[in-house]
Amino acid sequence: MNFDDGVQFDPGFVAHISAIVPNIEYVYGTISRFRNFGQKKNQFKMFFPKIKALVDDYIAFYLGCILWADAIKTLDNKPVLGNFCCGGEYNEAETVSEVDFVYSYLAQFKKDVKYYLGKDYEIDEKYLKILEAYKEFLTENKGFTELKTTDDVKLPASVKLLTADNAKPVFEKIEEVVENGKLTELYPLYDNIL
Repeated sequence: MNFDDGVQFDPGFVAHISAIVPNIEYVYGTISRFRNFGQKKNQFKMFFPKIKALVDDYIAFYLGCILWADAIKTLDNKPVLGNFCCGGEYNEAETVSEVDFVYSYLAQFKKDVKYYLGKDYEIDEKYLKILEAYKEFLTENKGFTELKTTDDVKLPASVKLLTADNAKPVFEKIEEVVENGKLTELYPLYDNIL
């Protein structure tokens, strides 16, 4: 990664995720079209791996955003390039609505797995910590509406600050994940920052 001219707001994560809210709404819209419980159960069973992968990827995306912010903060006052939020109007409710949706959906997903599949689904504690940290990250940075340089990045108190040395493997892993599209490969970096 070359940071001579500045750092990208998004290192390339967005290309590898699909919007979670419309996808979840589509799944439940499809399931609700069936009257028979057996059919609903089969639909949920069919959608289960896709929903799980979507949730896993989305929360990994949030983790990746925090990792990226933490890593670029180690670079001295570099311009942040491609921040489409900069200069916009900050609306906290709007900014955190997706994170709140994911957080509440995890509890719903756990219930639905039990209801439709008769199985227990445990929510990884890391997921909840990532969601809490990401929500705090969004609000502290006012939805990135004022983010112009790496010095403007604010990290939640719960996030461990990286040094220039321990940011190197984070940059390397992010570059690898952006190339291969496997966002969940960021989870092993969780302990570096949370």
